[in-house]
Amino acid sequence: MELASQMLGSMPAASVPPPLRGIARFDPRKRAKLGGAPIAAQLETDKKFRELVAEAVSSGWPELVASLAEGTVPPAAEPVLVAAAAYLTRPPGWVDMVEAARADLEQSAVVAEGSAQEQTLARLREQLAAQKAAAKEEADRLREQLKSSRSEISDLRRRLHDARERARAAEARAAEAQKEAEEAKSVAASAGNSTESELRRLRERLADAERQLEAARRAAREGRSVEDTKVRMLLDALQDAAAGLRRELALPPSIHRPADSVASVTPGRQGAQAVPARALADDDPALLDQLLALPQIHLIVDGYNVTKTGYGTLTLADQRTRLLTGLGALYAQTRTELTCVFDGAELNGPVPVSAPRGVRVLFSSPGQIADDLIRQLVRAEPVGRAVAVVSSDREVAESVRRMGARPVPSALLLRRLGRG
Repeated sequence: MELASQMLGSMPAASVPPPLRGIARFDPRKRAKLGGAPIAAQLETDKKFRELVAEAVSSGWPELVASLAEGTVPPAAEPVLVAAAAYLTRPPGWVDMVEAARADLEQSAVVAEGSAQEQTLARLREQLAAQKAAAKEEADRLREQLKSSRSEISDLRRRLHDARERARAAEARAAEAQKEAEEAKSVAASAGNSTESELRRLRERLADAERQLEAARRAAREGRSVEDTKVRMLLDALQDAAAGLRRELALPPSIHRPADSVASVTPGRQGAQAVPARALADDDPALLDQLLALPQIHLIVDGYNVTKTGYGTLTLADQRTRLLTGLGALYAQTRTELTCVFDGAELNGPVPVSAPRGVRVLFSSPGQIADDLIRQLVRAEPVGRAVAVVSSDREVAESVRRMGARPVPSALLLRRLGRG
């Protein structure tokens, strides 16, 4: 087929058999591989085409073709070439020549395979011998290490036994010394002055009494001050709420009856513990406006949480200045009590801050975060006062909500400050 494919490339287009004209246009290196079956069929059925290929073989290997025509196969000839030449030229007995060439090829393949197997077997035997030798050397080395380890273990056991004996002797001496020290201490204690012991006990009792008295005075003073502040704050809130409601409804002064003083919740209104605007969603723009309209509301702002949400690219000083300026303008519009809390746990010294009028600025103490200071401010307010905390920190929002305050997202305050 290779000889025929080469022949196709040199034949005139008109002389190429019709079934092979398409194959003749293939690349010469791929012609025999891609068109092998059609070429083989054409050689088998087209005597003229086969004779043309045979002429090419005769011109290329004339001695081989002449020997085959005489019925002799050259001993040194390649079996594949002998079989191809016999098949194309068809000398007498060409079928036997092809079969003999096939038998020679099979025998050569068997001999080559046997030689390769013998070489592989020899190589495997060499590897096995080498591995056995290495295993023997490794076993000898491990035996030596085991012998050395056993000797070392025996030496360590002897040393451990000696160390235990010395430890037992040391423990016995220490116990005896401790017993002697306890006896001496008992003798010294019994020989002590009972008057001095009684005086020491009296001094301790006096110091405890003084500490308890001072703590009781401080607790009473602080408790009275805090309670007074809470009562005054609630009173102001109630007065402002009543005055605002009276102005809004244009109610004339009326005579109150004793039943009006009984505390209760009117149907359709929230109780005293409820924070107004609770039904509004946290992201509702009207939430902050309704909260700021409540009388005596205390708005607590988580400073850095707001600034990092709105303008976190500025420096901390610029963030504080911008937020406090906006809160000052908010106080001027609403007259609401405003407290802005910043985290001061990492500060190495005092921070110069110019607080606007009406805005309370606080920094958390060393070892304390701003979240804890916000919770303390909410906890310090009297029960019933409206308190709102501006922070987008989920943990802060949940904790102040449990304490009765209304959490407000930082975005709402930023939107309100931007509105002016």
